[in-house]
Amino acid sequence: MIQDTALWSSLPAPALLLGADDKILLTNPAAQAFLNMSEKALSGAILWDMIMIDAPLETAYERARTERTSLFINDVDVGSGMRVPMQANIQFSPLSGTDDKMIMMISPREIASRITQNGNSSKAAKSAIGMAEMLAHEIKNPLAGITGAAQLISMNLGPEDRELTDMIVEESRRIVDLLENVEQFGNLRKPERAPLNIHDVLDRARQSASVGFGSHMFFVMEYDPSLPAAFADADQLQQVFLNLLKNASEAGGEGGTIRIRTFYDASLRVRQADGMQARLPLQVEIIDDGPGIPSEIANDIFEPFISGRENGTGLGLALVSKLVHDGGGWIAVDSVPGQTKFRVSLPQAPNETLQETG
Repeated sequence: MIQDTALWSSLPAPALLLGADDKILLTNPAAQAFLNMSEKALSGAILWDMIMIDAPLETAYERARTERTSLFINDVDVGSGMRVPMQANIQFSPLSGTDDKMIMMISPREIASRITQNGNSSKAAKSAIGMAEMLAHEIKNPLAGITGAAQLISMNLGPEDRELTDMIVEESRRIVDLLENVEQFGNLRKPERAPLNIHDVLDRARQSASVGFGSHMFFVMEYDPSLPAAFADADQLQQVFLNLLKNASEAGGEGGTIRIRTFYDASLRVRQADGMQARLPLQVEIIDDGPGIPSEIANDIFEPFISGRENGTGLGLALVSKLVHDGGGWIAVDSVPGQTKFRVSLPQAPNETLQETG
């Protein structure tokens, strides 16, 4: 089962070995300590009966199990009947050399949990974000002057010398893009949620992408025309879709394909901070055929300043995650070479339905 039992036992992160029927076959000491349960109590039990995870991941997990790929879930509360939930990252991976066994790794995010629970830390975090936003605004002003001066100078230069001024303009604009991302990330405006047609928002984002950063891509829409209204902030949701489409466009090569798929899944629920469960039945998937997310950053793809691209700011997906969660939704990613799928799950508007949108 596990060849090196000494190595398994010495793993610092909680780890569980799962069988074909999702029964827990083996746990390491770190998992037993994290869940506050003995190996005897966990052994042979169904995973979903023993571990509480505030994310609707069963479907994605089954797909990963069937296709023998890895699944990463970030920033979710994980606990058991014997311990208070703690924020953590989760990874499911197939056990090498087997056809049906999976390993579940839990990476507790104790610092993030303390910030969430401690009011003073939360205020400090907001102050830091506010300071970054203010600095971004102040730095953009002189950068605009530098860019303008370089463009004026270039008018009286030869082609070789203009390369230097062009570099100044290009780098200045790149810094401005980074600062604008910082300003967006610091926008703490609460979402103004209302019933909306999710396909209208998607179409606006797609049209903007297809004439801009995604003009080299081929878009395929697979909409469920019977979807009811979502309950979300239209502007923030469009920003989410634009960022995900931009990420997909940058991952895909010339003539690549981006699939936008919507469907209804009544089984998806998450446990909120107050202990109540929230239904998130409206699903949006944005799928590209690029090389996939590098394995070394897959666990942290939604963290600020984590990017798989050269000169990437690493703020686009962090902003997406913030907007989705602030709006009461959930986001997950499933990535293998040749296919990266971002899935956004949203609540249905109360007492609202939509007619078919065609």
